[in-house]
Parts: sequence; C-alpha cells; structure tokens
Amino acid sequence: MNRHEKGLSNIRRWMLSGTAIVMAMAPIAADAKDSSQAELEARLKMLEQAVNDLKAELAQARAEQATAQEQTQQQVATQTQQAQAIETRVAAVEARPQAPAEGFRTGKTTFKMGGYIRTVAMFSRWDDGEVAGTSLGRDFYLPQTIPLGGKGSTNADFHAKQTRFWFDMNTDVGGHVLKGHIETDFQTTSGNERVVSGYDLRLRRAFVQYDNLTVGQDWSTFQNVAALPESTDFIGPSEGTVFIRQALIRYTQPLSKQLTLQVSAENPETASAVAGAPALIENDDDHLPDFVARLDYKAPFGALSLAGMGRQLRVKDNGTGFEDSRTGWGVSAAGVIPLTASKLTDFRFMATYGKGIGRYLGVNFSPDAVVDPATGTLRGVSNFAAMAALKLGWTKSLRSTVMGGYQHVDYSGALGDALIAGYNKQAWSMAGNLFWSPAKGFDLGVEYRHGEREVMSGAKGQLDRFDFAAKYSF
Repeated sequence: MNRHEKGLSNIRRWMLSGTAIVMAMAPIAADAKDSSQAELEARLKMLEQAVNDLKAELAQARAEQATAQEQTQQQVATQTQQAQAIETRVAAVEARPQAPAEGFRTGKTTFKMGGYIRTVAMFSRWDDGEVAGTSLGRDFYLPQTIPLGGKGSTNADFHAKQTRFWFDMNTDVGGHVLKGHIETDFQTTSGNERVVSGYDLRLRRAFVQYDNLTVGQDWSTFQNVAALPESTDFIGPSEGTVFIRQALIRYTQPLSKQLTLQVSAENPETASAVAGAPALIENDDDHLPDFVARLDYKAPFGALSLAGMGRQLRVKDNGTGFEDSRTGWGVSAAGVIPLTASKLTDFRFMATYGKGIGRYLGVNFSPDAVVDPATGTLRGVSNFAAMAALKLGWTKSLRSTVMGGYQHVDYSGALGDALIAGYNKQAWSMAGNLFWSPAKGFDLGVEYRHGEREVMSGAKGQLDRFDFAAKYSF
C-alpha cells in the first residue's frame, strides 16, 4: 500500500470514529437531567481530546502525502537529467570522426596496401681494393664482395632502392581462409645514377593461402625471418643468416597452442662451381624439390624454431658429358627471447649447419658443391653459420642493437689447395646501431659495421662502413 492509499484509509477511519462519537452523545443528552455536571464536563473533555487526536492524525497524513509527492517529483527529475546526460554523451560519440576503413572491397574480396619508403646513405672504406658501382655490395653488406689484395678505396652511396610495397587480398569463402599477398621493391642493379637513378620493380613475394596451405613465392621454410635483427643494412649480419625466398608449396599444422609444424616442397637449384674457378653457376638440372620441415615453439620465455632440410644436388654438362648428383642436408635453430617484461630488450640468434646448403646461407656465400672434372664427381661443401643480436630498448622510441655474424666453409681438402685457392673460406662481421622513432611509423637510424672475408689461400679483405637510414612505414 502506497502513502496515498494509506492516507485515504486513515480518513475513512476518522469518519467512522466521528460517527461513533456522535452516537455516543445521544445517551448523554437523554440522561443529562439525571447526570451531574462533573460527569458531563468529563465527557466533553474526552470528546475534545478525541477530536484533537483526529485532527493531529489528519495533519500528519497530509504531511506524509505531501512528502511522498515531493520525493516522487524529485525522482522523476533525477531520471530525466540522467537520460538527458546519456543522450548528450551518445550524441558526442556519434559526432566524433570515424576511423577510416582499412583497404577497399570489391565483391567478396578486401584489398589492403602497405609498405615503407626507405632511404639509405652509406660511407664505406674497403681496405684491399675497389668494388664496382653496379655490385650489390655497394647497396648492402655482402661479405663475398669484399675485395682482396688491392689498394684501399672509399665510397659514398645514397639510394632508396629498398622502398617496398605490398598488397594483401582476403576473400570470403564460407568457413575457409583465402588470402593472397604480393610484395615488391626496387633492390636491383639494373639502373644508373647519372640522371634519374631509376631502378626496376622486382618481385619479392607472391603467394596464395587457403586455410593451412600456402602456394607461391615466400621466405623459405628453412628460414626464421623473425630472428633477423633490426639494422640500417638490408639484411644485417649476412654471413651468419639463412636468407632465401623462392617458390614453394607449404602446409602448416598446429600441434598444440605452443607448437606448430610446417612442411614444404621448395624450388630446387644447385649452385655449383668448377674446380679452379670459384664463380657460381646456376645449373637448373635438378629433378627433385628441396624438402623442408620446421617446428615453431612459442612460450612465455620466447619463440624458438628448429628446421631441417634434405635436397638433391645435381649437375649435368652436355658439353663435357659431366653428370653427377649427391645428397645435401641441413639443420637450423633460431629464436627470439625477450629479456624484459616490456619486450623492449631481447636476444636473437640463429645457428645453421649442413652439407650442400651454400645457396641458403649468406646470400650464397659459397657453392652447394664443386664439380671435379678430373674424377667426374660432384664434391660436397660443408657450412657452419651463426649470428646473434642483443637489442637494448632504452625507451619506447629509442633503441640499440649489437650484432655479429660468422660463417665457415669446409671443402674437405679433396680438390687440392691449388684448385680451391680463390674459394671463400670464412667471413665475419660486428655491428652496432642506434634507432630513434620520433613519430609512429617513422624511424631514423645510424650504424657502424666492420666485416672481413678470407679465401682458402689465406688472402683477406676488410670493410668498415657507416650507415644512415630513414624509413616511413605505412
């Protein structure tokens, strides 16, 4: 029962009480003559008291009713103000500029574009010779291009060849994933610096992904790209890394929340050299693809990978009648281990060993195998390569990386020292940099690198280089 109904009930009770009082007065009038004056006065006082009580209760009921009405009005006013405030906030949110949609849609396919604009300025000191202006060693650190046994030289090179664009495509196909990726840059030697510094667009990656299946050109499954350190150089410690992109067919299968298996069949190519001539030759005589398997493990302490490869090396020379094949294999372990909770500081590494995997390491620092015409056989070549990098995050926008790389090549001495005197034996480098990001997507970096190359004869060459790089990612 609310306050209003309670008040009406009280009023009805008072009216019944009043009726009872009037009825009680009848006998008083009838017996007035026989009653004493004192008794009459007592009854009158009782009557007055009853009337006063009724008046007090009536006044209290009216006061309570007024209070209830006032509280109801206040509640209504408060609810109205709250509703108005909510409407004001909603209107303010709706008035804010909306974030632009990513990419654009055609039919059932969404297209997105990204990449970066990158300019590099390099100042190089070659201690033992000169490097041709058309050499890739003038664009980034490539240890096999370090000259030997000549007069020292110095070069300054500026270019924006590493500017990159990529396009992603995503198509709705029911409950399946259908994606495509195309990536290009301008890192070629087909150009000149005389007038317009024009360079050709080249293909980096182009593949399609359907659920767990990937088909096209991508980074080799043998390479863990995530382990590469940040560098002003195109690669960084080149001699110590697996670095290769090629056409492949890859299947990815998650084994658990932490473990993923990838298996692939990849484009074969035996990069050989002939005894006595270290120049690399593309034979294109292969019969079987290169087979690769890799396990990726992600845990709270970091991300690790272990890859293995088996391949057939095959060379056929119709001119000389030479034809031979042999088996190549390799294993590679890599990882990224954060050293702080913020993950601004981490340790990265990669270590690889194998036989007949020369083209997978250091941008083909050594041949996969060596043709020995004297015996009519294809000689295997062993490689060990490793790199490590420590990234130090000073602040969210300021960071440094110290890195080093090493590779050693073993020709097993089967060819004789004279025949392999000019072949690459080993290379190593050390570098340190400082990067600053004054705005999101904009990076400025400086780096110093020292690198050395040694061939089987014992001759050595050295490089010292300062880099400056600016990159705008979009």
